Amino acid sequence: MRPIESNPAASREGEGTETAAEALRRENQELKRQLQELKERAEGGPRAGQPPKLWRPSGITVAALALAAAVLLGAAFVAGYIPLVKRQNLIQAEARQQEQTLPRVEVIQVVRSSNNSELDLPGNVQAMAEAPILARASGYIQRRMVDIGDRVRAGQPLAEIEAPELDEQVRQARANLQQSQAALDQALANYEQGKSDMEFSRVTAERWSRLTARGVVSKQENDQYQTQYQSRVANVRALEKAIAVQRSNIAAADANLARLVEMQSFKTVKAPFDGVITLRNVDAGALVNTGSTLLFRIAQTGTVRIYVNVPQVNASTVRPGQPARLRVSNLPGRFFPGTVARTANALDPASRTMLVEVHAPNPGGVLLPGLYAQVGLRNARENPPLLVPSDALVVRADGTSVAVVRADHTVHLQKIEVGRDYGDRLEVAFGLQEGDLIIPNPGDAAREGIGVDPVRRGDAASGQAVGDSGGK
Repeated sequence: MRPIESNPAASREGEGTETAAEALRRENQELKRQLQELKERAEGGPRAGQPPKLWRPSGITVAALALAAAVLLGAAFVAGYIPLVKRQNLIQAEARQQEQTLPRVEVIQVVRSSNNSELDLPGNVQAMAEAPILARASGYIQRRMVDIGDRVRAGQPLAEIEAPELDEQVRQARANLQQSQAALDQALANYEQGKSDMEFSRVTAERWSRLTARGVVSKQENDQYQTQYQSRVANVRALEKAIAVQRSNIAAADANLARLVEMQSFKTVKAPFDGVITLRNVDAGALVNTGSTLLFRIAQTGTVRIYVNVPQVNASTVRPGQPARLRVSNLPGRFFPGTVARTANALDPASRTMLVEVHAPNPGGVLLPGLYAQVGLRNARENPPLLVPSDALVVRADGTSVAVVRADHTVHLQKIEVGRDYGDRLEVAFGLQEGDLIIPNPGDAAREGIGVDPVRRGDAASGQAVGDSGGK
């Protein structure tokens, strides 16, 4: 007699390959087969030529078998079917709950930007005044007194030029002036002599005229003295003109001497204004020519000026006297105050920008001419625009929009027009109102009309949704 095997249905409960009813049916067949084998063994097997004697179980045995089958069927039902039904019901309940629960999204409120607008533009730092220093006297550099980087005062000597030819010209001009003065003195002496001769001729002519009237002398002799007097008068007039010419010569000689002396003063090269030497182009012994040799370059850096090109959209907001703020890349974290000095009041037709000059004090000389700077222009706005995060935009084929959460907690894709771009933020020209709730990063899942459970960014950690008692 074989031992009764353990319940196969229970061993295969976790496999889920057959139902509990099929397991009970197979168990009943196995029990019948075992009972038949026991009966044959008890009788010694079937006799030859005689039909086998069948074993007929008693009513108690049949009842016991039926009870065992019912118990096994109930155990299989409890062990397999009921948990399966419970799991199916739980899954269906979770699915219905998930369908009924709205997706929770983070929202932010649309606010206006600050009343003070700041426009950040690139600019070039230049010296307030910059001048090249050229030679005004030809010669050789006798001594150089400054070098690049030296700070100088107005009128301070920078170099001395040796100009022997100019010195000789000055001496020659002085000699010419002395000659002209001597010629003038001679002309004045001749003039005095001529006046004396004219006076003597006048007296003689008057005497002979009276004698002729009395008939003492002839008219011929009187005419000779009268003619001599007129000749002396003409000579005096000529001497007066000669004196005027000599005086003109003296004035010309004196002017020429003054010019050469002034040129001689340029032998000492001086600074035209306070500043710093930014270029030194000569050294001692170098030959320089008048008006063509660049000696130094000097820049006035106590105050610097910065030129920026303001775009057309912001040109109307820039005015002289408007405050500005400068920063340079080589000095991180430092800001320098400035003021708009003047504007071009016209746009460049090629770039559609307006040239603006900004002045910034530079007492320490930190801002060097030639630096690249970022200039922030500040101005007050009466109606500041609305601001949204740049990642809140939904750019699709039908245009640019943002995902607005309405009062009924549904999503609406509102089309907007974007103004200025600040990088992480954008100005909205129209399409939104102050206080609207938008999804900061909607992605492609944002669809028109879907219901959501909005949570403000400040309340996301506490899990409070918009409209809860803890929400605003």
